[in-house]
Amino acid sequence: MRAEKGNLYLIPCTLGDTPPLEVLPLLVKKTVENTNHFIVEHEKNARRFIKIIDSKKNQAGLVIQEINKFTNEDEIPQMLLPCLEGYNVGVISDAGCPGIADPGANVVAEAHRQGIKVIPLVGPSSILLAMMASGFNGQNFAFNGYLPIDKGERKSAIKRLEKLSKELNQSQSFIETPYRNNQLLDSLLSALNGQTMLCIACDITLSSEFIRTATVNEWKKIKVDLHKRPAIFILQN
Repeated sequence: MRAEKGNLYLIPCTLGDTPPLEVLPLLVKKTVENTNHFIVEHEKNARRFIKIIDSKKNQAGLVIQEINKFTNEDEIPQMLLPCLEGYNVGVISDAGCPGIADPGANVVAEAHRQGIKVIPLVGPSSILLAMMASGFNGQNFAFNGYLPIDKGERKSAIKRLEKLSKELNQSQSFIETPYRNNQLLDSLLSALNGQTMLCIACDITLSSEFIRTATVNEWKKIKVDLHKRPAIFILQN
């Protein structure tokens, strides 16, 4: 056992098939090269990312643990045992930055409880990139995750966020499962006031990237297919 605790590195990955070094700094590559213990959302996706970053890395020598919606909270502390033994551990999300709309946040919280140093690395966050490109209030904004699937509940949630945006001068962002994006857009155009501003940012950092900000009335005249395209929706009233 090593004398000092290892660090917990939060390793960002790409938001799609963009070559990693086009959007990730060199430090991410170096960290992956020097780390053999990983906590990931899905092992297959993580191994693919690691192989792209470091094609010479011995995949058989990697120790990979999964954390996702099926993980029991009681399992999380033991995932950090390598850190207590002096080894660095990397957390990798399926897309973007670990801990942001991602189950890796639970690992980070446990690391702080165990006195393990947490080191976030720079990489693409679709939420922040969308906010940057929206033209909305970047001083006061909120991310609301997924809206309800039920049409009635979703409409109520949309109206609530629209009201909250006006009362607080706060941009409201949210996401949907990509295959339901078009249905969410229909709900937004139906429920929102015509002059409310709406930004849709999808396929961020990819060659098919689409980012547009317009009023709801203007969106009703715009034809865009969001089906199965990872997207961020932001409204500001």
